[in-house]
Amino acid sequence: MGTTLYDRDFAAWAEEQARLLRAGKLSDADIVHIAEEIESMGRAEKRELVNRLIVLLQHMLKWSFQPGRRGSSWEATISVQRHALERHLDDNPSLKSSLALAIEQAYRDAVIEAAGETGLPRQSFPAACPWTFGQIMDEDFWPA
Repeated sequence: MGTTLYDRDFAAWAEEQARLLRAGKLSDADIVHIAEEIESMGRAEKRELVNRLIVLLQHMLKWSFQPGRRGSSWEATISVQRHALERHLDDNPSLKSSLALAIEQAYRDAVIEAAGETGLPRQSFPAACPWTFGQIMDEDFWPA
């Protein structure tokens, strides 16, 4: 059984599909794979949201639970992740409707990461995210 261009050379396949779509040759386009790739792009944007939240929440937990170790590196990471999340949501406003779930998912992993880095037991951290999305994103909010 022969492999398709999609299987052999994704970059060449993508260029070919873009050319076909621009030329209006929908009947020649690989619609099934195009649809799969578009759906995959949407999932990637959701993963990016959760991944950025994990890093941000992890550092906010460390900031909150290890006040004696606070430093410019943690502060920079928190600020940079807030800015990156803001840009990501500006680019993908529909993701705002899934923020509650994204925060819930990210917080679970952030606790694991924070526990690993601080040496504190996971049970030391709240079971659910203690901050609202507004607080998470507020440049002037620094967890006590």
